Amino acid sequence: MATPLGWSQGRSGSVCLAFDQLRDVIESQEELIHQLRNVMVLQDENFVSKEEFQAVEKKLVEEKAAHAKTKVLLAKEEEKLQFALGEVEVLSKQLEKEKLAFEKALSSVKSRALQESSKKDQLITKCNEIESHIIKQEDILNGKENEIKELQQVISQQKQIFRNHMSDYRIQKQQENYMAQVLDQKHKKASGTRQARSHQHPREK
Repeated sequence: MATPLGWSQGRSGSVCLAFDQLRDVIESQEELIHQLRNVMVLQDENFVSKEEFQAVEKKLVEEKAAHAKTKVLLAKEEEKLQFALGEVEVLSKQLEKEKLAFEKALSSVKSRALQESSKKDQLITKCNEIESHIIKQEDILNGKENEIKELQQVISQQKQIFRNHMSDYRIQKQQENYMAQVLDQKHKKASGTRQARSHQHPREK
């Protein structure tokens, strides 16, 4: 797992700070050693007591030892610093690759989003056209339904008129049949009367 760049920068920053501090310490120690040497030179020129010389000599040895330790620490810190700088360089390259990959992915997503948006606009336009066509068809169907209703009313009226005509026709037919029956009965009665009269005339002779 890659180390975050921010963490590496913080770590390298602390190493650099420690390195600068150690360098300052070394410079201070070298200055102190230089001063001690000057003191020893002055002591050589001027007479000093043995105790003072031994004290200065002891302090010089201590400072040299401290200076050596400081140099060792400095070497270690330099090694840490180089490691941290190398780590920062690796992470920077990785970050650059990730940045390029992200930009490429983002560009692809934007392109896809534009395509989807264009498709969406096309679909909306098509849906609006279909909806407009459906509305027109509904208007046509409503007009047809109204025409059908009007035709149904006309047919219903015609049926009613036809029923009325049929009823009148039946009544007329019944009347005609009735009149025919009455006329037939009258004819039969008239014929019967004539026959009866014809039978009666011979007897009278």
